[in-house]
Amino acid sequence: MTETDPPTEHNLPDKPSMSTSLLLVNTGNGKGKSTAAFGTMLRALACNWSVAVIQFIKSGNWKSGEETIARKLGVEWRAMGDGFSWDAENLENSAELAREAWRTAWNLLESGKHQLIILDEITYPINWGWLDIDEVVNGLANRASEVNVVVTGRDAPQPLIDIADTVTEMVQVRHPYERGILAMRGIDF
Repeated sequence: MTETDPPTEHNLPDKPSMSTSLLLVNTGNGKGKSTAAFGTMLRALACNWSVAVIQFIKSGNWKSGEETIARKLGVEWRAMGDGFSWDAENLENSAELAREAWRTAWNLLESGKHQLIILDEITYPINWGWLDIDEVVNGLANRASEVNVVVTGRDAPQPLIDIADTVTEMVQVRHPYERGILAMRGIDF
């Protein structure tokens, strides 16, 4: 069989099992980490799951298309950051907002109220030292048993990767911004 031949066998483990919940990590330098998470959000909503989104960088001033439709569909949406770090007037305030977002996320993870929680762009405050990686990993590992989680952001730290059930790395091949093209409403937000 060559790489271009269609597969003719399915390679499942001998005794596949079901899980009560999964932890997915979407990382890498390519575009699409949050977009993939929001696709999972739509799939969960179609199954009548309760869904929450915690955004660690974006502020409540941003009105993205995904937020607009998610709220209409009943998603608990919390944009708790203050925007891009290079635009921040006070990075210590940004760090405190990230810590508050984590406290909110932990309460949701522990409560079991939602079957899916998306922690959008949480890797940044972890990597900047604003959130303790051990505390985040412990919180994710000890979440309510039926809470699925999608974590997004570049450079996911190894301890987060180690506990994840699925890790997808988005690879950037080309991006319009490299040619001076700004983000487009409907495609990028």
